[in-house]
Amino acid sequence: MIVPGKITVVGAGHVGSHCAMALAFAGVVSEVVLTDIDGVKAQAQAWDVADALSFPPSSCRVRAGTIEDCFDAEIVVIAVGEARRPGQTRLDMLDNSLHMLQGLLHQLRAHPVAGLVITITNPADIVADFVRRGLGLPRHRVFGTGTLLDTARLVRLLSEQTGVARADIQAWVLGEHGDSSMVAFSQVRIGGRGFEAWEDLDPRALVVQTRRTGMDIVEGKASTEFGIGQALAVLCGAIVNDERRVFPLSVALEGEYGVTGFHAGVPCLVGKSGIQSVIEVPLTPDERAQFQASCEVLQTYVHRAHAFGSLPGGSHG
Repeated sequence: MIVPGKITVVGAGHVGSHCAMALAFAGVVSEVVLTDIDGVKAQAQAWDVADALSFPPSSCRVRAGTIEDCFDAEIVVIAVGEARRPGQTRLDMLDNSLHMLQGLLHQLRAHPVAGLVITITNPADIVADFVRRGLGLPRHRVFGTGTLLDTARLVRLLSEQTGVARADIQAWVLGEHGDSSMVAFSQVRIGGRGFEAWEDLDPRALVVQTRRTGMDIVEGKASTEFGIGQALAVLCGAIVNDERRVFPLSVALEGEYGVTGFHAGVPCLVGKSGIQSVIEVPLTPDERAQFQASCEVLQTYVHRAHAFGSLPGGSHG
């Protein structure tokens, strides 16, 4: 039984708490529950967010809960994990993330999760794949935020460099949420014009800046939190309200883009049931090669995660 309007965030650190804050302030749902292995911290974060909702007044209820609050939530957000350190790639975080997740998956398998599961733990694509397999759920119900934040960063850069409002820019970052991500420049539209119409834009520099932004933030303040919180809130709002919007998300590919068997960031149509379809945008031969190269990186690490899951105490499924 799903409780409509309830989102449970697992992990009450920087990312999880800011996701809860963004969800509550956006009025996406009527109840946001924070749960963490450190129950005292989850309670403190819930109180802090709830206090903020008095300015301006909000009817959203924010509270601390337990793992049982995952079983009937409309959406479960998995935000467990350590903060990324300066110089550390997202892929470097894999082993620690899997160790943290195996205990959580053991708890979640004890009772069927009724709603959708969205993962934001890094490395995003491998974790999404690991959790989906571990829970034994179909791809439309378990997926990651993937390249949604990368795309937001690209749109910001394009807006800053062209002077065109972000709302009038369409762009996609595809593949890994990480250093092998690629930009489908053939699909970029800035104020209705194709990328090639903007002669002052440097595509190579844009790719480097888009990939680098996360680390620049980590080196400057030790964590990223606000961007992913807002990205998650917008995504959850589209799901809860069945808006049928298209977002680049980390979903299990089943032949789309020539890839089968693991997660990668691609445009997806999203609604009440989660991933309603994968959108295959036309890519140039060079872009397709870049996407395949990114997927090869992901596949290597997915195989590592599979091996981890086969170890005693690991996640099976």
